[in-house]
Amino acid sequence: MNSLKWLFNLDTLHEMPVVSGNHVIKALKKGGFVVVRQKGSHVRLEKISNGDIIKITVPLHNPLKTGTFIKIIKDAGLTRDEYIDLL
Repeated sequence: MNSLKWLFNLDTLHEMPVVSGNHVIKALKKGGFVVVRQKGSHVRLEKISNGDIIKITVPLHNPLKTGTFIKIIKDAGLTRDEYIDLL
């Protein structure tokens, strides 16, 4: 949890929305990500940012586990508030 401390703390963790993989994909698409493929229940999204390609894999689980959700948001380069604004 230490590596994610900058993004979330224990006081605000309970404020995170409970979402499905489909909701996360919809929000990431609003943030500029595009779906590039799907294999089974996992969807790969990509976005070019500052000359780098950000690759995110989102499982189509309902609901996503909190740790999985936080890792996806962190890997996407979003803060909690930026993600919530995309919803």
